[in-house]
Amino acid sequence: MSLSRSPSPTHGGGWSSPGLTSPFDTISGRSSPRKAYGDLHLNGGPVGNSVTWASAKAKSEEVNGYPSFSTRNNGFFSRHARKISSSLPRFNMGSRQPSYAEKEKLGRGRWYPNGGSKLARLRTMLGSVTRRMRVRLLLVLGFILAIILFYKTPLHLVYRRTSFLGGGNKFVIVLAANQGGGVMEWKGPREWAIERDSVKNKKKYAHKWGYDLEIVDMSTKKRYAHEWRESWEKVDTMRNCMRKYPHGEWFWWLDLNTFVMEPSYSLQAHIFKQLAKNTYRDINEYNPLNISHPFTAPSLDPISLSRDGDGRSKSIDLIVPQDCGGFNLGSFFLRRSAWTDRLLDIWWDPVAYEQKHMEWEHKEQDALEHLYTTQPWIRSHTAFIPQRKINSFPTGACSENGEDPRIHYKEQDRDFVVNMAGCEWGRDCWGEMYNFRELSNKLNRSRWEKFKDGIRDTWKAMTQKKKEEEKQS
Repeated sequence: MSLSRSPSPTHGGGWSSPGLTSPFDTISGRSSPRKAYGDLHLNGGPVGNSVTWASAKAKSEEVNGYPSFSTRNNGFFSRHARKISSSLPRFNMGSRQPSYAEKEKLGRGRWYPNGGSKLARLRTMLGSVTRRMRVRLLLVLGFILAIILFYKTPLHLVYRRTSFLGGGNKFVIVLAANQGGGVMEWKGPREWAIERDSVKNKKKYAHKWGYDLEIVDMSTKKRYAHEWRESWEKVDTMRNCMRKYPHGEWFWWLDLNTFVMEPSYSLQAHIFKQLAKNTYRDINEYNPLNISHPFTAPSLDPISLSRDGDGRSKSIDLIVPQDCGGFNLGSFFLRRSAWTDRLLDIWWDPVAYEQKHMEWEHKEQDALEHLYTTQPWIRSHTAFIPQRKINSFPTGACSENGEDPRIHYKEQDRDFVVNMAGCEWGRDCWGEMYNFRELSNKLNRSRWEKFKDGIRDTWKAMTQKKKEEEKQS
């Protein structure tokens, strides 16, 4: 019988070499090598001088520590685990002593230029940080670029005007231009200059926030054959604007002698996001006309008998400021509603005009005060707003009792709109308009403009002081 693994050239399965011929014909290479090798030892030594191939193989495996049939670290997962672990990088965890255990490193470590000087290490560290921060820097630069593009292109105008985003298309500014002059006289150069500045100011503000601007030519129209009805036309004009702008919700009337001092204020943020907080329904808070409020007739409903109506901001359809003489319609708001249609119809009623126009010195303004005083349904939808919120006066208006903090413009408070009301009666309309225009430009300068103006003022002060010293010497 031949041995396993390698055939023997000698008959009977033995090796032809001396000392390797086995006397045991029953021993086969298929039997356990350990058992075969163990049978050859008696009292710690081999039996005879003959060593079989199997015993030699077993002897070699015993020396190496593992038997031939052992599967230790020979499985699929074990072999691949060794390959993966051997391919991973090895790090020197802070040891300053050079180690030559890893042949790939040979103690060289990381390369630093110029022999590893502090400057070289700093440059290398900065380069590593820059590489790590590259993606973050790109994201930040992309964000800044998006902001610049948003404000330097019409994208921000589209955003502000969209109804479901900025909501600018819900507001319509109605400006009375009176471009053709008045009933008694044509406009002179100052009047044209006032109109030019006022229109430019409103156009800029409306464009900034995405509002619609309707510039109405208030040239006198003879609506009735027997009467000139100048200044009453704002009632009819508001109704026509509601037809022209069907998407508009709030309509803001402004007289020509008004100026928006703070174009950075949007109507939404300044008033309408907190309408209940910015308005009041009880006229007794400021009541220059001494109107009795509320009504006391027992036949009226609870809302008409209440000081604050139903108390809901959604029921406000008319917002009016009050000056020292009562209602002021140089700047007021109307909301589109069935109540507003009814109000405009009665307000423009020619019968009431015929009967009362000789008594109503302030025309459409006195007519509204009369309706508020006598009609309960008017009060339930009317709210008042502090005058300086949308209609500040210069110190020359309502000045009979001196400066009033509820009425007159305050630079430190950055009032929204100023109205040069009554300037045509003994005051300089163009002078007031010019001064407020320059003040608005000054207050709304950019940081760069403020920096340049600061350097200019400092230089002027230094040169002026030097001139004075030269004169004294």
